Amino acid sequence: MDLPIFQGEHRESLYWGTYRPHVYFGIRGRTPQSLLAGLMWIGVKDGRYFMRHVCQDSDELKTYGWTHHNGRDYGNQVLVDQNLKLTTSFLKSTEKESGYGGDWAVRIEAQNEVRDEEMPETAHLFFYVADEGGAALGLGGDTSDIPDDRILAFGSRDDIGSWQLHLESKEDFEFHYAGFKTHHIHNLSDLVQTNLGIQARRLGRLQLSDTSDYAPSILVFQISAMIPFKADIAFVSTSNSFGSRTEERIRSLTGDSLTSRLEQKEKQFDEKYQRCFGMFDELNSEAITMGQAALGNLLGGIGYFYGQSKISLPQSSNGVPGDNYISYWPAELYTAVPSRPFFPRGFLWDEGFHQLLIWRWDVKISLDIIGHWLDLMNADGWIPREQILGAEALSKVPSEFVVQHPTNGNPPTLFLVLRDLVCGINKNKFTASEKKEISIFFRQAFVRLDAWFKWFNTTQSGKDMNTYFWHGRDNMTTRELNPKTLSSGLDDYPRASHPSEDERHLDLRCWMHLAADCMSSISEFLEDGHIGKEYVLTAKLLSDFELLNQMHFDSNNGAYFDYGNHTEKVRLSWQIVETAGSYPTRELIREVLEEPVLRLVPHIGYVSLFPFMGRLIPPESWILEKQLDLISDTSTMWTKFGLRSLAKTSSIYMQRNTEHDPPYWRGPIWMNMNYMILSALNYYSKVDGPYRDRAKIIYDDLRNNLIRNVVKNYNQTGYLWEQYDQKKGRGKGARLFTGWTSLIVLIMGETYSDC
Repeated sequence: MDLPIFQGEHRESLYWGTYRPHVYFGIRGRTPQSLLAGLMWIGVKDGRYFMRHVCQDSDELKTYGWTHHNGRDYGNQVLVDQNLKLTTSFLKSTEKESGYGGDWAVRIEAQNEVRDEEMPETAHLFFYVADEGGAALGLGGDTSDIPDDRILAFGSRDDIGSWQLHLESKEDFEFHYAGFKTHHIHNLSDLVQTNLGIQARRLGRLQLSDTSDYAPSILVFQISAMIPFKADIAFVSTSNSFGSRTEERIRSLTGDSLTSRLEQKEKQFDEKYQRCFGMFDELNSEAITMGQAALGNLLGGIGYFYGQSKISLPQSSNGVPGDNYISYWPAELYTAVPSRPFFPRGFLWDEGFHQLLIWRWDVKISLDIIGHWLDLMNADGWIPREQILGAEALSKVPSEFVVQHPTNGNPPTLFLVLRDLVCGINKNKFTASEKKEISIFFRQAFVRLDAWFKWFNTTQSGKDMNTYFWHGRDNMTTRELNPKTLSSGLDDYPRASHPSEDERHLDLRCWMHLAADCMSSISEFLEDGHIGKEYVLTAKLLSDFELLNQMHFDSNNGAYFDYGNHTEKVRLSWQIVETAGSYPTRELIREVLEEPVLRLVPHIGYVSLFPFMGRLIPPESWILEKQLDLISDTSTMWTKFGLRSLAKTSSIYMQRNTEHDPPYWRGPIWMNMNYMILSALNYYSKVDGPYRDRAKIIYDDLRNNLIRNVVKNYNQTGYLWEQYDQKKGRGKGARLFTGWTSLIVLIMGETYSDC
């Protein structure tokens, strides 16, 4: 991130943003100790009051998410909480007099979903500003010269200069405030609720105390008004002192001026969406609305995080009992996130899929994000797969998932994007300035990408040459039906029943081919023939069709499989477990009914299709026909909603992995894998070969099924989902999952890699 292309105007243009994806609405700067802003409100459910602030499913909002967001200076979000409909709009603006990062405005509109003239309702909104470094904030007063305007707060920072926060509204409203001095921002909801609770007991009213701690680092402003109403909040900054144009700047960020600027930005978003993803006439307006929301919430969910990962220590080096980790260096990460309520942090393998959309929308943002991830690489070439940086991120993660293991990888999906960028340059898809910046990026990033590849090639290699297996599986488990492979990203997808170093994982082999092939292309582009030759040979070896078939193909099933120490005769059964000093308990325990042997692991599913997804099967091969059979057969993978993750013929299909782990990658439909399969079908439908026409028919049917089901679910539930049920097509798992489920946008636009 020290590259000049990420400094100067580029860096400043991205300083402010909605970079707090875990809250319903939050703003911060891309700096470790930032000034923050955000919104809370009081929701009513079953006659009881609840504070809304951090995105969580238990709030049961009917829908929420960014319907439009350009990733830079504009966003529009709709949130529906019972009968309250909130719209939050965000706009950035830079004037000559602005301080670093410019100015911004927020519009908050409250309406009733169902209008009731006889029972007008009051909404209680709380807008706050806070300094993460604990610096004191100034409390404003009614000192503004502008009608309907009040200065809420003011202050000064080394990075942005002097600043003011203004509130403008033509509506009648009741106003209260509270100031707090604390270094802990992540429990802000509790501070506000406690203050409100004391006031409610004293006065019988929902209002803040109109008091402040000395030198407060957090200021909360309550706006209570009859619905419908609208309020504009303007943030202005200056590197000098506020002059005569301040009033004009505030006017341009509020009222009618803000309305017209927001309308213009929405129009620009719509036009760019059409340009980037070429939505065809066959799609109805419902599909386009859903697609814009998918992209908008992916871009609006980009976050900035700062902190230290916790890295597992080898057991032998534990100095102190219970002290089983060391801290990574303090690091920053600018990244998209899979799901704002469930996974509001960086995940390495998800990010490659996110960037398949983002580079097509804004290649500079995409390079910036990839650059941040590469800066998290250690000297060995390892990148932690889950990034839990800072107190706010940590507050959302169960403790068992916090510590990262430096022996474990994660699919190197960033190579999917890097391959697209090299191809794009070769096919003149970029402007001259974009091409120049991508070239600079590749030249600087190459040494890290090389280290990353070599880390995989050495630490994840198998017993035989050019074989690989995901490290980190538990070979001592007595609770799991089939030990999970979390590092593969496919968690509970069935592998060899008995983990061992004899395993050969088909998906990892195909990821390694992608990485080697991509590195070969980058080397060629950079004209580095020496290193490039090595990658050309590796890619050639990993794409050797005969060798692939010897290692992984089962001609009886016409399918590709993992290889390892395996038996099908494993089950979970209830047993009485006695532990010294406590009562016996009834637990679900793993039972092995026959000795495992080294063999192909006979489970048809997503992993079986990795050679197909990687286009490693020659178009004229009879094996390609067998893959098309597996894809289109309803007894294996085909459903009318998309391809299921595991075939119905598998002994582990829809089986729980433990008493507490329901099936995850054992049947449900996942968008990232369906996208990769569609991409391959699209490829095979266009190259010469005997199965071309059949690939095209399957492609059309699968694409239509996926679009129809995701649009239907979005209209019925208001959300995109983590996965979809293979029997009825219903959304499952995390909702507001606009990570890789947003690939539906590329599917609708028929946008695939054409390398």
